[in-house]
Formats: sequence, C-alpha cells, structure tokens
Amino acid sequence: KILVQDRALYWKGISFPAGGVEDGESFMEAAIREVKEETGLTVWNLKFCGIAHWYNDITGDRHLVFHYKTGDFSGELLSETEEGKIFWVDIEKLPDLNLADGFIDRLPMFFEEKIVERFQVWNENGYNPDIKWF
Repeated sequence: KILVQDRALYWKGISFPAGGVEDGESFMEAAIREVKEETGLTVWNLKFCGIAHWYNDITGDRHLVFHYKTGDFSGELLSETEEGKIFWVDIEKLPDLNLADGFIDRLPMFFEEKIVERFQVWNENGYNPDIKWF
C-alpha cells in the first residue's frame, strides 16, 4: 500500500503529500516537514526519486518538484487536514481513483527507478504536450 492524499487546495485530486520549501530549509527537510504536517507521520531514510520540472517559455519562470519516497515512518496517521483526506491505497487501485492532473505520469519515478527528470514547457496558453523524460 502507498499513502496518498485527496488534495483539496492546490493541484486537486489524488496525489502524494507535498508542499513548499521554507527559508533556510533543504529540500529533504521540507519533504520531512510537509509529510509530518499533512499526515501526522514522522518519516526518515528518504530516497530521492527524481524531479518534475516546468519551464515558462515566455516569462522564464521555473517550477521544480523534488520527489522522495520511504517506507520508514512512525506516528499516528491523521485522517484529514485542510490540504485534504489522507489514506492508504493499493498501488494497483490508483488508476481507478480521481488522480490529480499529470500525477500518473510521475509514478515511474517512484516505482521503476529508471526515470529521474520530467520536463515540460508551459505558458499562459497552456502546457506543451511534448514531455521530456530523462
């Protein structure tokens, strides 16, 4: 089973717990903190899985998402936060759920361990359908 969140605020739908990096925080520290805030669980031994990277070809803005996973955790799972409901699900049942847009495309980073970067261009006209995988 894997832990997912039915996100109610940003990037709505089923995905993994996520969040931003605060000043003075490393990416891994941010991941540990966000999991604690959104699930109630303390995690450790995080393994880096890859980066999802978006580039706005008009403004030059970039959006990076660093992906981590672990099977090491302790604590009591919250059932819900303002971010959404949290629950365990069998991996094979994921495609049957209301997934966040583009979430299923990132799963190979976590489970196949061959892909380390997803890159896509976007601007106010939308997303370029050409996604590059490395």
